[in-house]
Amino acid sequence: MTYAKTTVFTEEQQQLARIAKALAHPARVAIVQLLAAKKTCISGDIAAELPLSRTTVSQHLQELKALDLIRGEIDGLTVCYCLNIKLLQQVNQQFTTFFVEATANEPCGPDAGCAC
Repeated sequence: MTYAKTTVFTEEQQQLARIAKALAHPARVAIVQLLAAKKTCISGDIAAELPLSRTTVSQHLQELKALDLIRGEIDGLTVCYCLNIKLLQQVNQQFTTFFVEATANEPCGPDAGCAC
C-alpha cells in the first residue's frame, strides 16, 4: 500500500501544491479572475458569466472555498462570493519567492556546459 509522504515537505510546500492544484483548472482561474475584476461580492450569477452550468460552477466554487481562496456568505436565498485577499497576498508572496529562487541560477543548457 502506498502512503502519502506529505510530512517530509514543509507546510509552505504543501500549501503551494494545494493552491497550484486548485488553480490548475481553467474554470477556477476564470472564477478567481471574475471575482477580482468585480472587486465586490457576487451572488449567484457567476454561472451566467462563464460558459458552464450552474452545477459545474458550484463544484468549482466548493473547491476554491475548501482552500479558503474564496469566501461565501449566505445572503437570504443566495450566497455572496468574494476573494480572500489576505490569503491570495500570502500565496502571491510564496509563489514569487518560489519562482525567484527557482530562476536565480544560470540556466542549464549547451551554452552553460550542460548536456541537457
